[in-house]
Amino acid sequence: MPGDALPEDLSEVLRHLEACYPLEGCGVLLRTEAGDWRVRPLFNAYDRYHAADPGRFPRSARTAFLFEPQEWLAVNREADARNEQVACLFHSHVEGVARLSAEDRLAAAPGGIPLFPGVSYLVVNVVRGRAAEAREYRWAGGEFQDRKVPL
Repeated sequence: MPGDALPEDLSEVLRHLEACYPLEGCGVLLRTEAGDWRVRPLFNAYDRYHAADPGRFPRSARTAFLFEPQEWLAVNREADARNEQVACLFHSHVEGVARLSAEDRLAAAPGGIPLFPGVSYLVVNVVRGRAAEAREYRWAGGEFQDRKVPL
């Protein structure tokens, strides 16, 4: 369940994030009580929100990601119907580093309170269309702890 290690095979996650290049990709890893994993890629809706309100959404999908609210709701309904839990939120950084940015940290733990307790965050750096590095972040002891994830 949430809080457990990531699945050994992250190839589906990496393929999705590489396919999104040169934009950030995103999605979730879902897990059943039996320990089965499912990858659910999501659409990065950031550019659509930027076009509608550039003051509130000043970046682009190359440097930011945003789940489409209706798709996020559908994922949660799917998970409930399949007896799954959201275990990990993942996204890529393009030509950068596999680090939870200040914006990522604020979104994940506004005011220092985790939005999704027990859910980890996987950040994958994608360089020239290929996954180059990955780190997983978990909230512990009042801050995010990270570990390198083998690709």
